[in-house]
Amino acid sequence: MSKPKIAIVVGSTRAARFADTPVEWIAKIARQHADIEVEVVDLRDFPMPFFDEVASSAWVPSQNEVAQRWQKTVAGFDGFIFTAAEYNHAPTGALKNALDYASTEWNKKPAGFVGYGAVGGARAIEQLRQIVVELQMAPVKSAVHIAWADYLAVKQGERKLDEIEHLNQAARGLVNDVVWWAKALKKAREADVVAAEAEAA
Repeated sequence: MSKPKIAIVVGSTRAARFADTPVEWIAKIARQHADIEVEVVDLRDFPMPFFDEVASSAWVPSQNEVAQRWQKTVAGFDGFIFTAAEYNHAPTGALKNALDYASTEWNKKPAGFVGYGAVGGARAIEQLRQIVVELQMAPVKSAVHIAWADYLAVKQGERKLDEIEHLNQAARGLVNDVVWWAKALKKAREADVVAAEAEAA
């Protein structure tokens, strides 16, 4: 089995976003695992309009070329860690839109979250957990919640994320869980392919 590929998805596209800071930090921690490949995927590189297809790509192929490129990108990964900014107790519109623009490409893959905001993005992450279950993903229990005090200290340059030990512990736990599930589910998906080929032969 080849190394599982894990995407760190930048879940905000705002010019003034904070997301780049936790993305760089969690990617560094994830890359300490020699048995996985890690890639940062930035939603800015996939400027999809608000969902405007005839139906979900689960039923009808998407017509938008950027959406098609996005779906191909998602299909190439075995697990995902999303940054989750919280806007009005919810995830960003850009992240929800990106989730909606793919379908089967998400199936049977783990999802983890790094949240930040007033309560560490907890409410946004709770909504995201429900969304990814509908996409037949496996959300891991572990998560990183960068609460307001730590968020402000990092944003204002008073501290760095890798200096905050409770966040580092949470990050290592999150990555470990995503990696475990990515390996297990990749093996199971590959077994399904072999079984389907044998049945068709």
